[in-house]
Amino acid sequence: MVRTCPDQQRSRPPLVRRSPLPSNSRRPPMEAIASEEDEEAASSSFNPPPPPPPSSPAQLSRWIEAEDLLRRRLIERDDLPWELPGGGGAAAGSGEALKYVGGVDLSFAGDDGSLACATLVVLDLSTLRVVYEDFDVVRLEVPYVPGFLAFREAPVLLGLLEKVKSSAKDICPQLIMVDGNGLLHPRGFGLACHLGVLADLPTIGIGKNLHHVDGLTLSGVKQLLAAKDNLSKDLLTLTGSSGRIWGVAMRSTWNTSKPIFVSIGHRISLQTAAKVVGMTCKYRVPEPVRQADIRSRDFLRKNGYVNFRILTQSMVLSIVVRRCCNGFMDGWFDMRPL
Repeated sequence: MVRTCPDQQRSRPPLVRRSPLPSNSRRPPMEAIASEEDEEAASSSFNPPPPPPPSSPAQLSRWIEAEDLLRRRLIERDDLPWELPGGGGAAAGSGEALKYVGGVDLSFAGDDGSLACATLVVLDLSTLRVVYEDFDVVRLEVPYVPGFLAFREAPVLLGLLEKVKSSAKDICPQLIMVDGNGLLHPRGFGLACHLGVLADLPTIGIGKNLHHVDGLTLSGVKQLLAAKDNLSKDLLTLTGSSGRIWGVAMRSTWNTSKPIFVSIGHRISLQTAAKVVGMTCKYRVPEPVRQADIRSRDFLRKNGYVNFRILTQSMVLSIVVRRCCNGFMDGWFDMRPL
């Protein structure tokens, strides 16, 4: 049974149940492979890349300052109150196993680059079945600016995490997979880092495309994956020209030619992050993120893009500042939208 947030229970249509693969197999049948390709095409159609708007230097400066404040709290190692099934990754003697893994994503309504459905799903790690889902349809007035996606999407995702803590405490996610990058980001602090620090939860960044940073390029990564010595490897460490490790390129299933790009978000090591992602992949994209994507698009289709609220730039900055500084710097930024 999938639990839906109480706020959505009256308006949500009946859930469509999807039969999972057998738990002892990660290899989907050939028809499922075709289905996954269809899903990726549908996902792209619901997420048209909006044209970059003119960016105010003052606005970008405020965002960078807020980001620098959050970065001070970033933890790039295992700081986990749970252990993985079979051991590993836990605080010594905690005795608690990782059971509930969350996934978050936003889908946009048709050609409207501002009307979005944010989705949180929670999966039981042992079965990869969705046990909780929640949605929030919002009008995002914060502009899309390349490299600053977190300031557009993190606040609404944070709201969904706060709701699950109050409405379904027994199945709160112990870890969140984010459809977006973590450390693998031009400034080393992507959406997964923002959300992890703001929510104080372990997070993993799942990138479907590669940020070209520190000398890393998609063509270069593909060449390395195709090299004879790497053909049998599922993971390729992404080491930049500076020697910094940014994440890993992962062949998540045997049948995919496209890697995903896994990076640290917050409170987890790259090694543990790669292990958890590997445990949740039936298809190329790990199931928590895949289900969040599928269900957010379904919600938009079935509900006609109604009942949305507006999330403004001033709301975004005030959320970040309050979270980061516990209120003592609320007046530091001019909160008027630019």
